Amino acid sequence: MFKKILIANRGEIACRIIKTARKMGIATVAVYSDADRDALHVRMADEAVHIGPPPANQSYIVIDKIMEAIRKTGAEAVHPGYGFLSENMKFAEALEAEGVVFIGPPSPAIEAMGDKITSKKIAQEAGVSTVPGYMGLITDADEAARISAQIGYPVMIKASAGGGGKGMRIAWNDTEAREGFESSKNEAASSFGDDRIFIEKFVTQPRHIEIQVLADKHGNAVYLHERECSIQRRNQKVIEEAPSPFLDEATRRAMGEQAVALAKAVGYTSAGTVEFIVDGERNFYFLEMNTRLQVEHPVTELITGIDLVEQMIRVADGQPLPFAQADLKINGWAIESRLYAEDPYRNFLPSIGRLTRYRPPRQIAREDAVLRNDTGVYEGGEISMFYDPMIAKLCTWAPTRDKAIAEMRIALDEFEVEGIGHNLPFLSAVMDHPKFVSGNISTAFIAEEFPEGFLGATLPAPEVERVAAAAAAMFRVAEIRRCRISGRLDNHERQVGEHWVVFVAGQEIPVRITADKAGSTVAIKGRRLRVESDWLPGQPLARLTVDGGPLVMKVGREPSGFRLRLRGADLKVHVRRPRAAELARLMPEKLPPDTSNLLLCPMPGLVVKINVGVGDEVQEGQALATVEAMKMENILRAEKRAVVKAINAAPGESLAVDEVIMEFE
Repeated sequence: MFKKILIANRGEIACRIIKTARKMGIATVAVYSDADRDALHVRMADEAVHIGPPPANQSYIVIDKIMEAIRKTGAEAVHPGYGFLSENMKFAEALEAEGVVFIGPPSPAIEAMGDKITSKKIAQEAGVSTVPGYMGLITDADEAARISAQIGYPVMIKASAGGGGKGMRIAWNDTEAREGFESSKNEAASSFGDDRIFIEKFVTQPRHIEIQVLADKHGNAVYLHERECSIQRRNQKVIEEAPSPFLDEATRRAMGEQAVALAKAVGYTSAGTVEFIVDGERNFYFLEMNTRLQVEHPVTELITGIDLVEQMIRVADGQPLPFAQADLKINGWAIESRLYAEDPYRNFLPSIGRLTRYRPPRQIAREDAVLRNDTGVYEGGEISMFYDPMIAKLCTWAPTRDKAIAEMRIALDEFEVEGIGHNLPFLSAVMDHPKFVSGNISTAFIAEEFPEGFLGATLPAPEVERVAAAAAAMFRVAEIRRCRISGRLDNHERQVGEHWVVFVAGQEIPVRITADKAGSTVAIKGRRLRVESDWLPGQPLARLTVDGGPLVMKVGREPSGFRLRLRGADLKVHVRRPRAAELARLMPEKLPPDTSNLLLCPMPGLVVKINVGVGDEVQEGQALATVEAMKMENILRAEKRAVVKAINAAPGESLAVDEVIMEFE
């Protein structure tokens, strides 16, 4: 077995690999850029080597710099994680020439299946059903539009060497095909050093289901069942689960056997994933093969009990698989929610900055529930604009899907993140969405169910009443404390009183509170809700039992109340005495400033392009500027017809959130 391995990656996947290596008694070497000097994976590894400036194309994907780090540390093997150099054949060949083991498939398999164009041709030759498309190289935007029209809109424009949603665009007409080609080409060159593009038919209402395969160097290959990855945004997976709520056993077996046959056809070894599009009749079509570990691998580990990273290392060391296909059963249900550094209230645009608070829920491993959090950050660390916005993967396991969802709801509410925009509220909203709960989903789920973007969840009436009861009980505790501190009266509870009005979610809810040593009983709308908790004023997280069920809320200060966040809702809750409630109704509402004549930068980023000039008349939907952040290009468009009055930014400038890019008359 190897004594020392180098991890050619960063962030949560580097940390996750280090954990398994440590369990196996293997020393680890981390590599890092200037931006990652204080990163968690650097702190966790036994050794760390600096490899260059923050941009990935000057550090993490520069093969010579990784090879230099290998020579410097004497690492015997390299695990590439995912992204970066994980599917780069030249990197695998460089390691082979150096006599260093690549913890991944052989370079011919990477060449055959890692390239999306080549893999589709091989799949077609092997008789695998594939989606119609154009596999040849495309030279320019006009040719992309012409080919797209021939295939028939809508089409998917993809980077040949892509992955993780990078370099992918859906086009519904010639204009979008041209724009998508240019953006995909630029993103592919920046992220992968390979700007080749191909186009295929976009299948509407599809499900994205993938098969995990594992093969050794002795001719053994198995599939570890499937993962449902249909909850996607901008072609990037957001929530995954294993198994799929849609497949039956016959379809699962057919997909698994086909995936294994494809892997064997190209001499594949190590862990890999064969991705399929599945329609409503359970017809499945080969999409691509990822010749690496997938981001969502933890859900497979949770339902099979197999450490995929450990098996990758053992296969690379020449060991045979210790199990056969018949040994691989599905145990329970697992769900993964990806925590992204992006603001759901700003159309999920990237967010950067310092994590002023980062407190994941406590990890557990019980017979009836597992909670796992794979992360690469820590409280006080910074989220950089240079890399992927994913900062953690929160996973739950339970014997049933309903129980796994219930565990995820609580875990998301317990997850404390402050200092940056993040998608925890959106993830919570999905967990409560009827379509997700029923398993009736497709890759169009987010676009269809949140067509105007995410504006926050609306809690059902019974849940609002539970929140009101909890807020009233918490406010009573805070008022008693204030009375004791001020010394106003000896009988603090009498001073606080029983009658209050709770303002929450646009409602005024009168309540009456009676308390005993164990908790409070809140009379609300004819109901009597029992509230029990050990919450104290100043604590940022409240765990309560309300009306017999758990309620977890993030708590912030508000005048005469709280800011409460739970289940995707962000609520300002005010608790007032009846007379104060009467007066509050007379207060005027403060209106936000008018920014309708300004183009504001929606996220921290780099201005790549300005499409218009001063004096130009622009139309609704017209591209105005392109801003790049976290390896993604974002085209900013006009919301209405207007004339450009001033341009305040130029290509190459770095802008903060809400900086003015241009003004309109």
